[in-house]
Amino acid sequence: MPKLTASILVLQAEVEAVPINMVQLVGSLRKELADSLSTSKVLVVGAGGIGCELLKNLVLTGFKNIEVIDLDTIDVSNLNRQFLFQKKHVGKSKAQVAKESALHFCPSANITAYHDSIMNPDYNVEFFKDFILVMNALDNRAARNHVNRMCLAADIPLIESGTAGYLGQVTVIKKGMTECYECQPKPAQKTFPGCTIRNTPSEPIHCIVWAKYLFNQLFGEEDADQDVSPDTADPEASWNPEETATRATAAEMDGDVKRVSTKQWARRNKYDAIKLFNKLFKDDIMYLLTMDKLWKKRKAPTPLVWQQLENAGCPREESPSSGLKDQQVLGVWGYCKLFRESVETLHSLLAEKGDGAELVWDKDDPPSMDFVTAAANLRMYIFSMNMKSRFDVKSMAGNIIPAIATTNAVIAGLIVLEALKILAGEMESCRTIFLNKCPNLRKKLLVPCILDPPGANCFVCANKPEVTVKVNVHKTMVLSLQDKILKERFGMVAPDVQIEDGKGTILISSEEGETEANNSKFLSDFGIRNGSRLQADDFLQDYTLLINVLHSEDLERDVEFEVVGEAPDKAPPPQNNQGEVHNVANGNNDSAQPSTSSKVPAEDDDVMVVDSDDDADAEASSSSAAVTSATKRKHANAEFGETPTKRPRTDQSSAEADHDDDNDDDIIALD
Repeated sequence: MPKLTASILVLQAEVEAVPINMVQLVGSLRKELADSLSTSKVLVVGAGGIGCELLKNLVLTGFKNIEVIDLDTIDVSNLNRQFLFQKKHVGKSKAQVAKESALHFCPSANITAYHDSIMNPDYNVEFFKDFILVMNALDNRAARNHVNRMCLAADIPLIESGTAGYLGQVTVIKKGMTECYECQPKPAQKTFPGCTIRNTPSEPIHCIVWAKYLFNQLFGEEDADQDVSPDTADPEASWNPEETATRATAAEMDGDVKRVSTKQWARRNKYDAIKLFNKLFKDDIMYLLTMDKLWKKRKAPTPLVWQQLENAGCPREESPSSGLKDQQVLGVWGYCKLFRESVETLHSLLAEKGDGAELVWDKDDPPSMDFVTAAANLRMYIFSMNMKSRFDVKSMAGNIIPAIATTNAVIAGLIVLEALKILAGEMESCRTIFLNKCPNLRKKLLVPCILDPPGANCFVCANKPEVTVKVNVHKTMVLSLQDKILKERFGMVAPDVQIEDGKGTILISSEEGETEANNSKFLSDFGIRNGSRLQADDFLQDYTLLINVLHSEDLERDVEFEVVGEAPDKAPPPQNNQGEVHNVANGNNDSAQPSTSSKVPAEDDDVMVVDSDDDADAEASSSSAAVTSATKRKHANAEFGETPTKRPRTDQSSAEADHDDDNDDDIIALD
C-alpha cells in the first residue's frame, strides 16, 4: 500500500509539472466561438414550422443579434406544431410573436421582427450585406429563389432547409464554393400554404387538397389544419397587421375564435346537398370576392348558384367523351349532379354507423372518390382552371401527407450546427444533410453528403447566366414573357428586358406605366424571331439573364413555352447586327450593362435538331410603344409582383449515395 501511494504522488507531481493549454469553454462552445455568436448579426427568413424551432435554438445557443422576417399571421391550425404561438396569438404577426416568445428564453437577446415579405424591394442587397449569415425557413419556392439570389449578390452564406412529412434536408450555399439553390432543377412544387388552399388556388392540386379537407370536415375526423372556409387572416388580403388580427380574432376573447364547424353546419341542415353546394360554391366564394386585395393581380373567382344551373337546364352540357369512364371529363352540371349524389350516399353511410361515427377517406371507395372528384372540379371551374378526370384526381389525391413537428425540430437543430461551422471558419466541413423516413442500409436516419461545386450551366450563379427558351413568337404576348417566363419560371421579381437588336430596345420596364402598352402585343411585333436574344435584368436581385429565343410552332397543346437548355448555341445566331460585347457576372457592379455573351460549350449528351426559320426580318414599328435606350439605370424602388406561394417537398440529391428511398416522389407535404 505505501508503495502504491508513493507512485500516485510521483504521478501527480509529474502531471502538475506539465504545462497544459486548457481550452476555455462558455457552456459547450469554445470561448472564441461563443464570443462570435454574441456579436454576429444573422437573418432568419420565415417564422413558421422550422422558423419557430430555429429561433428558439438560436437564442439558447448564444446568438444575440437576430432579425426575423415573415409576412404571415398566426392561424389556429399552426398551434399543433409552431410552439412559440398560443391561442391568444391567433391573427397576430408570426414574426412579432416569435420574437416575443423567444425573448422569454433569453431576455438579453436583441431580436428585430419584420411583418413583411422578404421580396419587398426595401430588403435589397445592401440590407443582406449587414448579416454574416442568412438562414431560410420558408415554405415556398419563389421566396427561396429570391433569397438565394440576394445572398449570391451580397456574397454571404445561406443555410437552406426544408421538410416534407418525415423527410428533411439542410444544405449550405456559398457563392463560388457550392451549388446554389437553383443549380439543380426542382420537381413540381408540392407543398402549399393554407391560405392558398382556402383563398387563392391556382392549380388543380390546390382544389383537390381542398376537396379532401372538405370530406374530412363533413364526414370524417375534423382537423383544424384542414379548415376549408375562407382564411380571413390571409396576409395578402391586408398589409395592416392590426386589421388582419382584428378580422382573425372574431371573438376578441384571448384569441378564442368561435366558429361553427363545417360538420355542425351540415348537421343543422341535415346534409342538404343543395344548401351545402350553395354555401361552398356561392356564399364562400362571394365572401372571398369581398377581400378585393386578393384579386388585384389575379382573376377573380366566379360563384356558382345551383338554382341557376338547374333552371338553365344546362344545354351547354358536353356529351361524355369516348374512352374509359374514369378518364372522361364531365361538364359543370355533370359535376353538380355527382356532388349531390355523393353527398347523399356518404350521408346515408354516416347515418348507418350511428351518432358520433366518422368515415375514413379512401381513394378506392367509390362514393368518397366521387365526392372529391366533384368538389375539386367545381372549385377548379370557379377559379377558371381546366377540370380533371376522375382518374387524374385519384392519382393526385392519394399522395398527401401532413407536416410533422418532430421533423421541423430535427432540421432546425441541424441548421444551427451548420451555422456554428460557418462562424468557426470551417466552411470546408459543412455538409448537405438528409433526414430519412427510415434508416438506410447503414442504419442511419441522418445522411451527410459533401457539398457540390457550383453548376457550370446554372442560369443563376454561372459567370454569364444564359438560357434558351422555345416559344411561338407569333402567339406569346409580352405579358406572358414577363409573368409566366421571367417571374414564375426564372424567379425574377421586377424584370427589365432589353432586346439585343443593336438599338437597345426596352421591351419590359419595371418602372410603373413605362411599357404597359406593350403587354398585349406579341413578341413578333417587336422584331423578335428565331435566334433573337433578350437581356433580362432584375436590379433588386442584382441579377442578369441572357435569353436565346427559339421560335417553334410545334409546342404541345396548352404549353406556352419550353426551357430547352442553357447552352446558347442551341439557338441559331441572330442575323441582325449585335452591339458591343459586355461580360456580365451577377453580383458585380457592372451587372446593369447590356450583355452579349460569347459561346458556351454545348453539353455532349443534349443534342437537338432544330428546323431553321426562314421568316423575313421584322422591324418594330413606331406604334409598338417600345422605349429605346442603350442602357437601363438601376431602379431602387421598382414595382414588383409576388408570385403565388408554396413550397416543394425535400429535394433528393443524386450525390446522396446512401439515400435509397425512391417511393416518395409523389408525396405532397402541407405546411
